[in-house]
Amino acid sequence: MKKKKGRRSAVMVMLVVMLVLCGCGTRQKLPARKTDGKIKIGVSVYDQYDAFVAELMQDLNDQVLGAKAEEKQDIVLEVYNAAQSQTKQNEQVRDMIAANFDVICVNLVDRTAPTEVINAARDADVPIIFFNRELVEDDLQRWDKLFYVGADAFVSGKMQGELALDAIQSGTVDRNGDGAIQYVVLEGEAGHQDAIARSESSVNRMLELGVKLDRLTYAIANWNRAQAKTQMDKIIRQYGADIELVLANNDEMALGAIDAFEASDLPKAQRPLIFGIDGTEAGLSAVCDGKLEATIYNDAEGQAAAIFQLAHHLALEEPLRDLPLVGDKYIRLPYEKVTRDNVLEFK
Repeated sequence: MKKKKGRRSAVMVMLVVMLVLCGCGTRQKLPARKTDGKIKIGVSVYDQYDAFVAELMQDLNDQVLGAKAEEKQDIVLEVYNAAQSQTKQNEQVRDMIAANFDVICVNLVDRTAPTEVINAARDADVPIIFFNRELVEDDLQRWDKLFYVGADAFVSGKMQGELALDAIQSGTVDRNGDGAIQYVVLEGEAGHQDAIARSESSVNRMLELGVKLDRLTYAIANWNRAQAKTQMDKIIRQYGADIELVLANNDEMALGAIDAFEASDLPKAQRPLIFGIDGTEAGLSAVCDGKLEATIYNDAEGQAAAIFQLAHHLALEEPLRDLPLVGDKYIRLPYEKVTRDNVLEFK
């Protein structure tokens, strides 16, 4: 598996926010497909401020720059921010189709509402690569030019539970000695499949392995560090030193929990172990510093490479048989466990 190599540039690829014209009446005639030899790849992300998505976009930009330098090919990449609005994302996709993009990549705002995106792309015969936020399988089967690149959220939760078990077996987590672990869950989004999968599989894996658990509470923090800190501030005021373990659906929320405990008056000896998922740069640094117990590496670099290779093939109408597609629809990248013992391999 490809690891991160060196520090990425501090300058993230610029996310372009498109101003949308909301037209009424009959649909305008679409322009003819490309004739200038360019490959035009358009991307709509659900939120440009999501740390993992931002790193993934930077990696995708690196893929494009590398291919342009190596192949001397004219490749255009434009990235748009849907700002957590599915309506805005639908408009962005329609505008990219009208602007004659060859392939459109979509990080869905609402995984249950891809219909307008799919219908617009199918009507114009423009392939769609969904990524990172997985849509319902039945929707992906609605047309043969729909694809998904990402990872299996259940696996990341399972691995997080196994890492937590390793720490629990050290004998230092059950501070009150009651034989059960009092824990808190910080969940990404209400009703979001990946958030549910990560939360449930993490806890269920520990239960399968014989850990006795006592959930104190959980909070929705929308994958966001500041929201996680706000939620954890409240939880600390309620439960204080009773919290022995925090399971966060992503590194940003785990870092928010760390921020809350560092701002509290609880001594370090009375603070819980905190676990994240994604292996973002900030998350990996927190593992190095001993603030985050462990995380799960979600391969942004590998996903970006897969997205680019798939988009490149689709744009040039090349056969896809040399790509690692599962069921002609999915490219899934593996997760890896990250602890202080191996974190430098991922930085």
